[in-house]
Amino acid sequence: MTRETTDATFERDVVARSAEVPVVVDLWAPWCGPCRTLGPLLEKVVAETAGAVELVKVNVDDNPQVARAFQVQSIPAVYAMRDGKVVDGFIGALGEPAVREFVVRLSPPPSEADRLAALGDEDSLRAALALQPDHPDAVVALAELLVGRGESEEALEVLGRIPETDQTRRVAATARLARKDPGPPAPLEARLEALLPTVRSDEDARQEYLDLLETMDPDDPRRDGFRRALASQLF
Repeated sequence: MTRETTDATFERDVVARSAEVPVVVDLWAPWCGPCRTLGPLLEKVVAETAGAVELVKVNVDDNPQVARAFQVQSIPAVYAMRDGKVVDGFIGALGEPAVREFVVRLSPPPSEADRLAALGDEDSLRAALALQPDHPDAVVALAELLVGRGESEEALEVLGRIPETDQTRRVAATARLARKDPGPPAPLEARLEALLPTVRSDEDARQEYLDLLETMDPDDPRRDGFRRALASQLF
């Protein structure tokens, strides 16, 4: 997977995402000849990992904050990030064998737990977690299955095995909401409006409001308005 990021979205696209999958950051510029040579190679080799590694490109001319954060002296500059930290990198345009070696170091061959998690059925997911109790993909997939059949408490317990990510927060929020109200939910806006007057004094209401926001599509244009309404109540 390849995407472009900016100063404004780098934290989400790279730092947070690197908690879930290794992210290769390609610092480049349109005027840089070696960058135009290296870029397609990176895209090709990263694509071969089938999602085990992701590539994020940063135009250093348009995003000086990211360039300063990496202390870029020359480009192309490529860094690998895992769990929010730089774990590898190189400067300049390498050939395809060296690029492939760099990417392969970030994506070791799948383990037996990986193979079982990829199957996706409950027995396989539980077998994967028996081998690796904190396998991220198996944890999230099993939690989603449990929430889907109303077993929210076990879902939350399973999610507690791994650090929070955007994905685990969404599943945990869904589990808490299902535990609180297993019946058909009221319309989203009505629920948020009903909760808003009590979020400052009622911790449960505040958590439910936050959980409802967490389950919304990140691109939903209403989300920022609901967040501002919450902030106005709390502060």
